[in-house]
Amino acid sequence: MRFETDNGAVDVLPTALTVAGWTGRDVAAVEHHIDELAALGVPRPSTVPLYYACAPALLTGASAIDVLGEETSGEVEPFLLRAGGALWLGLGSDHTDRGLEATSVAHSKQICAKPIAGTLWAFDALAGRLDALELRSWIAGGGGWTLYQEGTLAAIRPLAELLAAAPLGEGEAMLCGTLPAIGGVRPAPAWRMELRDPVEGRAIALEYAVRSLPVRA
Repeated sequence: MRFETDNGAVDVLPTALTVAGWTGRDVAAVEHHIDELAALGVPRPSTVPLYYACAPALLTGASAIDVLGEETSGEVEPFLLRAGGALWLGLGSDHTDRGLEATSVAHSKQICAKPIAGTLWAFDALAGRLDALELRSWIAGGGGWTLYQEGTLAAIRPLAELLAAAPLGEGEAMLCGTLPAIGGVRPAPAWRMELRDPVEGRAIALEYAVRSLPVRA
């Protein structure tokens, strides 16, 4: 994969992917959400946070992904990558199969491609103000775009804490958790996302379409 940075292009072949789940900083709210999902049949995580191992081949810069069925949805997330001896911050979507989630969260994450934006920022340059960075996502529908998620990285456990628990080696990447969905989790035919730095007035953008394949037995 090729990423653009302030220091030029970075080429990397991802060798490992971790998807960090249950990373909300408000522990009580996370526990409440776990209880809600457990009532719907979603298994409780064995630990909080939980670091799901996924295939690095799931990472994609494609403008469209193919999914099985009509029960998948995206999640705007900070994306961490160690490449060229440096740690980078970017933007990705932990696209997940919500139907399969009721059986196995791990399987629901492994079955879907993970769209990643093509821009990275140097992590160390932002380390002192990561909490102020803003995350947003929108879903397509009704001829327009609807705000789906909005907040700052202050709602997610500190990225340094996630890295300490699951260190990244060269070529290894992590999706770091998400924000609550406004109006509830639901599918959409297309997604827009951004990671915005309000201090420097810049943003990393991601947009992709979803093509649903028929489920045949």
